[in-house]
Amino acid sequence: MSFKTILVHCDSGKPAASRLGVATALASRFGSALVAVHAKPPFESPAFMEAGYDMAPLFDAYEERAEADKAASRASYDRAIKGKTLSTEWRQLAGHADDVVAVCARYADLVVVGQGDADTESPTPSDLPETVALASGRPVLVVPHIGVEKSIGDVVMLCWNASRESARAAADALPILKAAKKVIVLVVEPKITAGGHGAEPGADVATWLARHGVNVTVQRDIAPDGDVGNTILSRASDHDADLIVMGIYGHSRLREMMLGGASRTLLATMTVPVLMSH
Repeated sequence: MSFKTILVHCDSGKPAASRLGVATALASRFGSALVAVHAKPPFESPAFMEAGYDMAPLFDAYEERAEADKAASRASYDRAIKGKTLSTEWRQLAGHADDVVAVCARYADLVVVGQGDADTESPTPSDLPETVALASGRPVLVVPHIGVEKSIGDVVMLCWNASRESARAAADALPILKAAKKVIVLVVEPKITAGGHGAEPGADVATWLARHGVNVTVQRDIAPDGDVGNTILSRASDHDADLIVMGIYGHSRLREMMLGGASRTLLATMTVPVLMSH
């Protein structure tokens, strides 16, 4: 397995440059085709207006903003691929970003998006990462809005709780795990059950990874006050990990977004990129 197609979401926000940098670096490393997608949101008229109100000025303003966003997004993309020998494709599609990216993601091996930031004005919804992960069936690499300081994939932390979601994430991240210098399997407060962890939590997944040539170690830990998310972030910092891999839990947006506590914590306060699968 390898990443033959990497999809990256482009918008007009400043963090797009870092996101594109990560995506192009991965595409170069794995010989992937890079597909960039920009979503043009639909025009939405005000909920309340007087009868006979002239909509033309509002629509003109919408078109002007949409064109400016597209131009800024395309400029970031052009700068990112300049001078690189990559197979690239630019797409502009009409629709809400979460819907557009989720559909396009189904025809890619890896999706790169930015961390949501509810406190910053952006044309992109702040819940884009989890929406795409839950709706697309593809692994989603989330790049922090603060950017990244180094290339990713040298030291990787795999969060393991023996669930279907964590197994999916480990398999989806396998190309990166095999290429990593070091992979730490983090097991937080494991409970030994017939359908989950074995007698030695983390040992089975470590054996599976080792058979793929992964340089893997296992760390078992506890979460003070049950705060698994911050325990993961602390251990990632301790090991100087440049990537966290984890399963994400929840339901589709139509069933009201419900994420596990660790997922919520990492998506809100991540300091390094997170690759997540559902």
